[in-house]
Amino acid sequence: MPDKEQGSGRILLVDDEAAILRTFRYCLEDAGYEVAGANSAAQAEALLQQQVFDLCFLDLRLGDDSGLDVLPRMRLQAPWMRVVIITAHSAIDTAVDAIQAGAVGYLVKPCSPQQLRMTAAKQLEVRQLTTRLELLEGEMTRSQANLQSHNPALMQVLETARQVADTDANILILGESGTGKGELSRAIHGWSKRAKKNRVTINCPSLTAELMESELFGHARGAFTGASESTQGRISQADGGSLFLDEIGDFPLPLQPKLLRFIQDKEYERVGDPVTRQANVRIIAATNANLDSMVREGRFREDLLYRLKVITLTLPPLRERSEDILPLAEGFLAYFVKEYARPARAFSPAACSTLQHYNWPGNIRELRNMVERACIVCSDSHIEPGHFGLGEAQGDAPLKVGAALSLEALEKAHIAALLASSATLDEAALTLGIDVSTLYRKRKQYNL
Repeated sequence: MPDKEQGSGRILLVDDEAAILRTFRYCLEDAGYEVAGANSAAQAEALLQQQVFDLCFLDLRLGDDSGLDVLPRMRLQAPWMRVVIITAHSAIDTAVDAIQAGAVGYLVKPCSPQQLRMTAAKQLEVRQLTTRLELLEGEMTRSQANLQSHNPALMQVLETARQVADTDANILILGESGTGKGELSRAIHGWSKRAKKNRVTINCPSLTAELMESELFGHARGAFTGASESTQGRISQADGGSLFLDEIGDFPLPLQPKLLRFIQDKEYERVGDPVTRQANVRIIAATNANLDSMVREGRFREDLLYRLKVITLTLPPLRERSEDILPLAEGFLAYFVKEYARPARAFSPAACSTLQHYNWPGNIRELRNMVERACIVCSDSHIEPGHFGLGEAQGDAPLKVGAALSLEALEKAHIAALLASSATLDEAALTLGIDVSTLYRKRKQYNL
């Protein structure tokens, strides 16, 4: 009968005794773990360069090497990896020294299979909990880091955002795609007196009018085909907190009167339910569209716009924040190096020049994607311009309309930039004005 719980995690065993290495390996593999073995310090360090491990069992005696000498190098190569020292009874004092040097525990040889498995399970559980915590903290830290700036225009926007955050005024955030509108909305909610309540997001372009109404207000059971259960809707979920309407310019025109009524009166009805409900919700909306032009064209209600833009915050594009480009890139690099356990630690001077001179049509989102790609493909300590995937035509300067370039080079660079800044192929194809199949062929043609 199989074990009730199978292990999950990658383990590195380092011991110069073949019999112990083989026994430990079989024991841990039977428990469901992925295991690799090394019989020397050099072999262990080579494996750490090739693979990511969650846990290491390290023998204190490795032939001519000492585990105490190997441990600091492991900590540098894989700071996230938990290391358990394997020692004999006579070397327990040395094992304590190893713990002071960064090991998380020790096992005394000979140990039973049960002891080995229990130690592995405990340490991997701690590793998983630590990873989850780091992810949560990392999301918060990155969001805050993206909103730290030395740019006067953005600093003024952030100062205004802090001043109005603790009011209930509706806020409209304007800016190009990828400038950080969602992160600013999250920060405003966090700075407000509503921070302990929910911040709920609706992505307006992703829903039809019918689905949007149900998603926003909720629906009663049987209100339409497939409505087998009643739903409360995003407004109800956000009661007492904030509702973030992302890309409000795409909010369905037929549904705009109902949104306007809710903003004015804080009242609404679920689809298929005549009961009028109330909710105390602060509206934060964002868009990269020109809503004034949409009002003139009859595609957006003027009265709704006035209700949304009690406070308007406009985020400058990244190309106008040259002083922030390298700090942002370095922050992203530090995150992805840890996330993917890659060797890159810095940008070369040429890479810094490329980052500073590129035009960033996709703004911070494109910068993040580009640094992520460079971190993954770079096998050295320094990222070079070629790792960004901009193509030879980019060089150290941005491509510009009217430059001495072929149409093919210009098209390739434009498509590459849009792909980097778009969430989906559909979104990129819509911006380019072509269908998805055409974009797919062009991606293949340009090897993007």
